[in-house]
Amino acid sequence: MLDATHDPELRSWVPSANEADTDFPIQNLPLGAFRRRPPAVPRGTEPPPEEAVRFGVAIGDQVLDLRLALQQCPWGEGVADLLEPLAAGDLDAFMALGPNARGALRQALSLALAADSDQGPFLELCLVPQARVLMQMPCRIGDFTDFYTSIHHATTVGRMFRPDQPLLPNYKWVPIGYHGRSSSLLLSGEPVTRPSGQVRGEHDVPSFGPSRRLDYELELGALVGSGNRLGEPVFMAEAEQALFGLVLLNDWSARDMQPWEYQPLGPFLSKSFGTTISPWIVTPEALEPFRVPFTRPSGDPQPLPHLDSPANRERGAIDLTLEVWLQTAAMRERGEPALRLSQANYRDAYWTLAQLVAHHTSNGCNLRPGDLLGSGTQSGPLPGQGGSLLELTQGGRQPISLPAAAGTETRSYLLDGDTVVLRAHAERPGARRIGFGDCAGTVQGQFPLTLRPR
Repeated sequence: MLDATHDPELRSWVPSANEADTDFPIQNLPLGAFRRRPPAVPRGTEPPPEEAVRFGVAIGDQVLDLRLALQQCPWGEGVADLLEPLAAGDLDAFMALGPNARGALRQALSLALAADSDQGPFLELCLVPQARVLMQMPCRIGDFTDFYTSIHHATTVGRMFRPDQPLLPNYKWVPIGYHGRSSSLLLSGEPVTRPSGQVRGEHDVPSFGPSRRLDYELELGALVGSGNRLGEPVFMAEAEQALFGLVLLNDWSARDMQPWEYQPLGPFLSKSFGTTISPWIVTPEALEPFRVPFTRPSGDPQPLPHLDSPANRERGAIDLTLEVWLQTAAMRERGEPALRLSQANYRDAYWTLAQLVAHHTSNGCNLRPGDLLGSGTQSGPLPGQGGSLLELTQGGRQPISLPAAAGTETRSYLLDGDTVVLRAHAERPGARRIGFGDCAGTVQGQFPLTLRPR
């Protein structure tokens, strides 16, 4: 519920946290894992040993180092115990403490970072500029499940391949998902390598080679916190309590490989080569002011009882703006910023986060701390709101123009050197705007593959 940490008038003693356009005001306080950038050393000098991973909180353009904060700052009763696993770089141990512990730490950090806080002088020594840190994967992600929750995306893509039946009969009854590869998850900033694979050819004889139709997907990711035991479903009333926080997610996709392989069991190599997530975990508490009712269009079936609850109907959706930005290699060389390609809103998703958890566990499947659930590509109802190039270019048939100072480039699909940046923010009257930071990846050439002769 809303409390003092959401007060839009709350200000921090960290000046950059009070800027109107920051993603990380004091009302946000996302968690992330990091190392400090090592100092430059003279040639021939042995570099210092790599620093252990530690956790921090983003505040403006700074990171509050929670290890130093535990060591150097006095805290109220019980707060030091909450900080200990994060100071040790163990997010799993902090997740195991449950949502009440997460809320209590948020309260303590909000008080400590607020303007005129008595703890400010201690914590000033614990700040590190974000420009001087190397972000790390926040936790060990054991499993990754990607869903298909945008009915606008599903309808647009379905219409390309099945004009007479864009949506299959099950779509409005069950959250569709598939099991992805956690081993190929990437952190924002890491390059993604163009995959190679089979592409359908004439008379159904495939060819093998690098993908020519590489695409991005604009998604939201949810990290599981507490999890559940095998054989014990998580019911709707507790489903959201099982989630620890949200990140942005780009499920890179090879659109020429996908149609050939996805029947009858679903995507495989066209998806498993790379999925990028953003480094800062935005907590459910930070998103409380932006919860909105979950509704279905008139005439659509209502969810079955195991996927329905009063709380989900009242506040199951999130008013969250999602954006895709693109910077080509030529734009980067000319010093031109990225261009926004599209914008959507997560409130348009056909299934909520609680429904994804309840459905995933309804057969007794056990989710574990650190498991990742993807929302699937998020698209809006209008033509320019597609969450992928597949939609924006109508399957590559209508390339989009990228106006720039030195001329115009076009894109049907991604070329080597293209950088895709996902961004998200939530704002409404009476609440402080918060954001997620960037989820970025640059396409590099295909992995060299030598095939043995027959």
